[in-house]
Amino acid sequence: MNRVSRAKQFLPFDALKGLQEALREKEIEYEEKKELSEDTLSELNDKFNQVENGKCIKLKYYKNGRYSEIEGIVTNIDYIKKKIQINKTENVNICDIIDILV
Repeated sequence: MNRVSRAKQFLPFDALKGLQEALREKEIEYEEKKELSEDTLSELNDKFNQVENGKCIKLKYYKNGRYSEIEGIVTNIDYIKKKIQINKTENVNICDIIDILV
């Protein structure tokens, strides 16, 4: 067997053609966290003061490099750790919240 033939047997084998391209297309695009203006922070503070345990709200927040939304019932507000718990499953940092729909 010559060198060229022998080298071909060690080339990478792509059993699932097109998989790598599909995975690259589905990669998560991260966003930078936007700084809120003083007016927006003031509005957000007013809305947050209306939030209480047992109330159904919708939050828009920044987490893991992207913006997300969650809707549910507030189960706990921890002012010391600065977190709000929705549906007993999702903990959101208060400083990451960008909008509250009460």
